[in-house]
Amino acid sequence: MKFTLDARSSNARAATIVTAHSTIQTPVFMPVGTQGTVKTLDANDMLDLGAKIILGNTYHLYLRPGSALIKEFGGLHGYSKFPNSFLTDSGGFQAFSLSDKSKPDEDGIMFASHHDGSKHYFTPEGVLDTQYELGSDIMMILDDLVALPNTDERIETSIKRTTAWAKRAITYHKSQQEKGIGVNQNIFAIIQGGTSKKYREISATQLCELEDYDGFAIGGLSVGEPNADMYETVEWTTQFMPENKPRYLMGVGTPEDLIENISRGVDMFDCVMPTRNARNGTLFTSFGRVNIKNAKFKMDKDPIDLECGCYTCKNFTRAYLAHLYRAGEMTFYRLATIHNLHYYLNLMREAREAILADVWEDFKVKFYDKRKKA
Repeated sequence: MKFTLDARSSNARAATIVTAHSTIQTPVFMPVGTQGTVKTLDANDMLDLGAKIILGNTYHLYLRPGSALIKEFGGLHGYSKFPNSFLTDSGGFQAFSLSDKSKPDEDGIMFASHHDGSKHYFTPEGVLDTQYELGSDIMMILDDLVALPNTDERIETSIKRTTAWAKRAITYHKSQQEKGIGVNQNIFAIIQGGTSKKYREISATQLCELEDYDGFAIGGLSVGEPNADMYETVEWTTQFMPENKPRYLMGVGTPEDLIENISRGVDMFDCVMPTRNARNGTLFTSFGRVNIKNAKFKMDKDPIDLECGCYTCKNFTRAYLAHLYRAGEMTFYRLATIHNLHYYLNLMREAREAILADVWEDFKVKFYDKRKKA
């Protein structure tokens, strides 16, 4: 991976990341393709949207169809036909979201499959083996994620485990690269610590001292804490992260969350929000959210967003989309997802342009002003 910091405006950063499969300009939003696909869309849709990187999930792909099978088809790139970059999560979030089916210990995490109840033990080394077979460009290490709020004792255990697993993971990764395995794959560590400044500083300092990591993520946020606490935690944490490596905030979030955390020095984001909300009838626009289920759209001849240039807005009215949603037509899910992802990806492009022009603070004011006038 090659990382170049192109510009700063206030604390916002614009950078370029080059992997074996694509050149990624930041700030960047990574659409979530948990099962090797972004729900309702295919690889051509993602290319039309201009996506340079999408996220796949190690836990889900390990269980179905299996990483060995995916490897037979040329990894995620050959299997899905999406030629640009993939980032794969490690399974740490699934231990949190499927807490009734998982149990961490000092060496890893035991899962009971949510498909059939079969037992699987994830270790720092094992999740990398899975990701080597998936062929992802960026591999996340196994981490110990905890719900918030939580006790100091549990948070302290989380950061101790996460650091220990990070040391094991980077040692294993370097040894595998010496054998010719994963030579074009990059590895990111995940900073934990809840909303505690003390524990975030400890976790960030310990992990960022492991200089062989290609980038660093902030994990364990957007898991129940107030937004203000998330923003404060990110602002505190980024000061301990290297300037010359990517900074990734995991699982975040709304358009407002993206803007606020770009202001705090974050480069990379992912979240299911644009795709999940699309399927539920909520559409993101330059002036806020639109609930297409609202009766007022039944005769509305306007596109979703008059300022949007996506395929959906160029060709279809709010009235038609409202009809498709009420009728339960699958076409709605595709058109709505195209719009929402276009909005997110275009917002990142505009943010980058503002940073390069050193007008970030003005851009941010205008972003919020549009929402006030709606």
